[in-house]
Amino acid sequence: MVQYNFKKITVVPPGKEFVDIILSRTQRQTPTVVHKGYAISRLRQFYMRKVRFTQQNLHEKLSTIIDEFPRLADIHPFYGELLHILYNKDHYKLALGQVNTARNIIGRIAKEYVRALKYGDSLYRCKCLKVAAIGRMCTVIRRIGPSLAYLEQIRQHMARLPSIDPNTRTILICGYPNVGKSSFINKITRADVDVQPYAFTTKSLFVGHTDYKYLRYQVIDTPGILDRPFEDRNIIEMCSITALSYLRAAVLFFLDISGSCGYSITQQAALFHSIKALFMNKPLIIVCNKIDLQPLDSLSEEDMKLVMEMKSEAMKTVVAQGGEPNDEGVLLSMSTLTDDGVIAVKNSACERILNQRVVVKMKSKKINDCLNRFHVAIPKPRDNKERPPCIPQAVLDARAKESPKMEKRKLERDIEDENGGAGVYSASLKKHYILANDDWKDDVLPEILDGHNVYDFVDPDILQRLEELEREEGLRLEAESHEVEFEMDGTELTPEERKVLAEIRQRKSSLIQEHRIKKSTAESRPTVPRKFDKDRKFTTSRMGRHLSGLGLDPSAAVDRARSRSLSRRGRKRERSLAADGEEAMDIDDEHKSKKLRTRSRSRSRLPVEVVPGEGFKDSAQKVSAIKIKRKSEKSRNKAARRGEADRVIPSLKPKHLFSGKRSSGKTQRR
Repeated sequence: MVQYNFKKITVVPPGKEFVDIILSRTQRQTPTVVHKGYAISRLRQFYMRKVRFTQQNLHEKLSTIIDEFPRLADIHPFYGELLHILYNKDHYKLALGQVNTARNIIGRIAKEYVRALKYGDSLYRCKCLKVAAIGRMCTVIRRIGPSLAYLEQIRQHMARLPSIDPNTRTILICGYPNVGKSSFINKITRADVDVQPYAFTTKSLFVGHTDYKYLRYQVIDTPGILDRPFEDRNIIEMCSITALSYLRAAVLFFLDISGSCGYSITQQAALFHSIKALFMNKPLIIVCNKIDLQPLDSLSEEDMKLVMEMKSEAMKTVVAQGGEPNDEGVLLSMSTLTDDGVIAVKNSACERILNQRVVVKMKSKKINDCLNRFHVAIPKPRDNKERPPCIPQAVLDARAKESPKMEKRKLERDIEDENGGAGVYSASLKKHYILANDDWKDDVLPEILDGHNVYDFVDPDILQRLEELEREEGLRLEAESHEVEFEMDGTELTPEERKVLAEIRQRKSSLIQEHRIKKSTAESRPTVPRKFDKDRKFTTSRMGRHLSGLGLDPSAAVDRARSRSLSRRGRKRERSLAADGEEAMDIDDEHKSKKLRTRSRSRSRLPVEVVPGEGFKDSAQKVSAIKIKRKSEKSRNKAARRGEADRVIPSLKPKHLFSGKRSSGKTQRR
């Protein structure tokens, strides 16, 4: 997982373009129409808004630049040192510091001119202050133009840096130029590094990825290193030194034993001993490349002695890491031209990384928290007889009988290796299908055939399920026939019950018909007040008769209805007496208090509570300010005029600026 993605850093515009962006945004997103007839407070607010808006936009842009560029103290030391080598961290910090200083200066300029605008006494004075404020801000931006250009170059270069995860499993390839490092990474990964028969073809770090035991490994190709003093090395060599210094990785030190790279084994051994301090606590493998030109066994005694010395140094690193003094996998030979030994080198490096990570985890304190959760059961021996893990002889005999010619069962992996390996040979998943005819194994099963879903006919129990469905359908139809037969025809009822049933059916049909009529005329039917109820359908006596017919006692409902009508008449009487001025004091105090509360609720009340941060001294000052605001808005609202905050589509070419003769001079009107 890559932790640092420098490709997401926002583009840094140059100084002049920066100013144009900000001024254009200010012109588009703030009001543009102002007249000298406006109140002075409105003029001040108009120009203060422009100054504040410009300052906020500049602050956001500069803050984005400062925040998105990485801080060298907060990122991994590998990236910090790499950025220092490529760009010089002093210049980098100075550029970001100048951007930060410009941001603070712009904030102070805006604060100063907003304070001055509060005391502007005319349209001309306010406009001059606004022009001066925005002009000073733009001057500050133009002065940091070189820093912005420098940061933009750094951003473009950082976007081209490889995405290296310093904490994952890593294989690092180093050595003299032109010894076969790039050819090796092209063989084991998908990386496409340029390979040429001359030195320093690789001028920066290249990253590829490979898999081993279902784990992903990061392979880094470094530029060639020459054997010379530290201060004489250039930026290309320092990239390799930085990767060796700060990345925890398995190091593959490449040797060109044929000498075709232009450097002898003595020079390569000297380089190994000069940088061997960088190999501490890292798995180290010495790879002798180009054995197709010069086999390892045919080296001279002096060269073989130098190779053995390097091997002994690599063994010391193995012992220092807590491993066993085993020389297996420390010195390997290969040829990237013929692919001889390439996979063995990759597998050995991956194994060394895994073993080292296991050793480190075993030495950590966290392992104690995990070990107490495991229990390894070891059976106690019953006798002194050794029982090594093996395949029983009976199983081997059975296999021999099944296939006398094959002593060992051929696995799919063996077939894959015989046919070109992974990516070339694709194993068939259908070869072990048990079918009546072996020719059917590679047939493609269609999903739809003759308009039918094939999967519906695959089920072996389809006939049994079909019978169950038919049986269930028969039971359902039989139950429905019984329900249809069960109808009340009246033959089993007495004459009184028949009479009641006929009345019920007649009443039901009349209710349905009445409801349909009401529903069809609901939109055109007016609501008739009860005082115009000429037929007296809604009376207490009618309600009493209806409830008595239902077998209920109507006395309580009738008394409640009569008491409500009397109370309504009493209230109407009280209102009429109070309006005439006679016996107005006879009205209950309770009704008077209710009336006062109703009136008080109906009126709109001003929000007199002062919220912290609003800038008011007390509630009285807030109420006074709200009244003044409403009074000022009343005249504009009556005239239906547009305010500063109304959304408008401005004219891109105002007539007063683009019509008539213009004198010679600048056309920039901002």
